[in-house]
Amino acid sequence: MKYNTVIIGGGLAGLTAGATLSKFGKKVLLLEQHHKPGGCATTFKRGDFIIEVGLHEMSGVVGKGAIPQIFKMLDVDQEVELLKVPEFYAAYSDRGKFVFPHGFDAATKALIDRYPEDEKGIKRFMKVLAGIRKEGVSLPSSPLKQKLIYPLMPLLYPNLVEANKHTVGSWLDKYISNEDAKIDLVAHLVYWGDDPYTLSMFYYGLPFSGFIESGGHFIKGGSQQLSDHLAAYIEKHGGTVLLGKKAEKIITENGKATGVTFRDYFNKDMDPVTISCDNVVANCAIPVVPTLLDEPYASTLKENIGDKTNSCSLLCMYLGFSKDLEEFGVEHYSSVIEGEDVKSLKDVKPNHQGDWSKRRFIFVDYAKVDSQLAPPDKSEGVICTVDYIEDWENLNEADYKAKKEEVAQILLQRLDKQFPGIKDSIEYYEVSTSKTIQRYTSNPTGSVYGYAQIKGQTGNKRFRNNFLIPNLYFASAWAFPGGGFEGSITGGFLAALQMNKDKIW
Repeated sequence: MKYNTVIIGGGLAGLTAGATLSKFGKKVLLLEQHHKPGGCATTFKRGDFIIEVGLHEMSGVVGKGAIPQIFKMLDVDQEVELLKVPEFYAAYSDRGKFVFPHGFDAATKALIDRYPEDEKGIKRFMKVLAGIRKEGVSLPSSPLKQKLIYPLMPLLYPNLVEANKHTVGSWLDKYISNEDAKIDLVAHLVYWGDDPYTLSMFYYGLPFSGFIESGGHFIKGGSQQLSDHLAAYIEKHGGTVLLGKKAEKIITENGKATGVTFRDYFNKDMDPVTISCDNVVANCAIPVVPTLLDEPYASTLKENIGDKTNSCSLLCMYLGFSKDLEEFGVEHYSSVIEGEDVKSLKDVKPNHQGDWSKRRFIFVDYAKVDSQLAPPDKSEGVICTVDYIEDWENLNEADYKAKKEEVAQILLQRLDKQFPGIKDSIEYYEVSTSKTIQRYTSNPTGSVYGYAQIKGQTGNKRFRNNFLIPNLYFASAWAFPGGGFEGSITGGFLAALQMNKDKIW
């Protein structure tokens, strides 16, 4: 059997690309190694609790923005309910609590009330963030067209130009004087990266502006609802989704991809299967793709990606509670517990690599929205913080389990210190590390954001479609435009649009 497109990987970018191509009437085969679609956009069951793997809050659900339009086109808006979280976040530190509200006016007022000496810089910060998203919508997607209008960029897209010149750290150091204000503004840094002095101001500002403008959103019932819907949409429109199937080879003939060979992931004794196709979408991590290719493509791709830096990973501690967490003083959906050794912006990256007893983390209380992850009389939450594969990869199984438990107890003690008594209400906990992410998603080093969203690896410098083989397309957190739910969904959609435009059928 021949398909128009074979998609390697069932993450959000692959699912969105597959659903969009199916909408266009193309015959799609999607291969996913796991027993469920979604990649990091999945859930699993533990007792009374539906455990959300990756979604804490999603950006980009903005008015007539790309995400709402994509969701409408693919009937997501009819089947999946998005819940707006109450506020952006609350940051707890020895300086007290700062609550970052939704809305540009409310957020500007909250920041100026707390840091009046930085009023001018705060207003500029909001102006740049709002401009990044507005100007980004009107910026031509074609690199060639961008090159043609390059001389006019400072006039047409002043905020984009400013953001692309800076890292988060360099921008904040230039325009904000109070170190406490800077720390409050990067409280959610883990959702984009680990170091304000390498993270692109553009890649930080784009989702940040979406969160401020229209709020963060959680998918009712968990992100698996979205993944399942997109997989079902593909099949409803004549495509096929095969789970537990791992791609082994991209077949190339006469300079084009002509098929994919895959094998059953859970039964290695089964014979491999080769499927012919008009084109291929690599939703898998780009560093994995050379292992699927013959020469000279494998070496060419390795050379292209050789100098790229992988993003950090995440440690998530999933928690099930027997009570409503308001009883313990949990007032907000997203609470950032600052590290006591973070006194300036320059302390943020060392803190992420430091002692677990001081490392900054985010605690999310899913009961602050109608998440339906736990029974009505119980609550579910997650602790999320920066993680690195180097901390885990060389441990044997016994030492790995022991270290996870050690880290879990440290984090629980810190959570209980902030919200006294909460620890005694825990019915369930489980720790996912960078090693867990690497095992289940095949993302090297457990890099949840693909290539690090740092200055010099952003925008058109991220890998766009068919740069290697004319009919091999890339759609994942590792490709254009970048990671996160918003980036991956947008990337999958743009890949499908490009394929349809190229008419490679």
